[in-house]
Amino acid sequence: MPEVIINGPEGRLEGRYTHGAEPDAPIALFLHPHPQHGGTMNNRVVYTMYNTFADRGFSCLRFNFRGVGRSQGIFAKGEGELSDAASALDWLQSFNENAKQCWIAGFSFGAWIGMQLLMRRPEITSFISVAPPANIYDFTFLAPCPSSGLVIHGSEDTIVPPDSVTKLVQKINSQKTITVTEKVLEGANHFFANQLDDIAELTESYLDENNAGHPKGQAAD
Repeated sequence: MPEVIINGPEGRLEGRYTHGAEPDAPIALFLHPHPQHGGTMNNRVVYTMYNTFADRGFSCLRFNFRGVGRSQGIFAKGEGELSDAASALDWLQSFNENAKQCWIAGFSFGAWIGMQLLMRRPEITSFISVAPPANIYDFTFLAPCPSSGLVIHGSEDTIVPPDSVTKLVQKINSQKTITVTEKVLEGANHFFANQLDDIAELTESYLDENNAGHPKGQAAD
């Protein structure tokens, strides 16, 4: 899991990268929670999803938004962080020009940024959003949502109430061309304490359903 340095809009972005073994390995980008509330690329939910994708042969990149860790710049209320994510995806694609799929996964604030990036980059195949902050940020830009995906949230989340996420999913699913799968983890709070294995299992199952990558130890078709 080597450290990488990406040229971002405001300078250096610090990241970690795992390269897939297959020449056409799919790619995945991972976005962390709010920079001003302790969010980093080493967040446990982000790290869990990263490892799940990497184990399936994906080329995976997670990174620190501007002003976090060794990444340069200062917090920019989402607009700048979206630019950071776009630069990170450019970097990931430059090392995987033959990637057969492109996924994006984000947690909380990172889910909001990821969904915005989804709207701007038609090459993104699918997404996984964990606890998207539907009660805090405006998601009306998902009109229409261009790709199907998975939304995971906890039944005991007091920061992002479950009904706000369910309403968002229902609104997206009113479209005929895509399907957003909603999974509610019973007893889980916003930070999914002691339920990281459930996050990994749901991620793995969704990747299986979409024939994305391949289970660890199995060769790609």
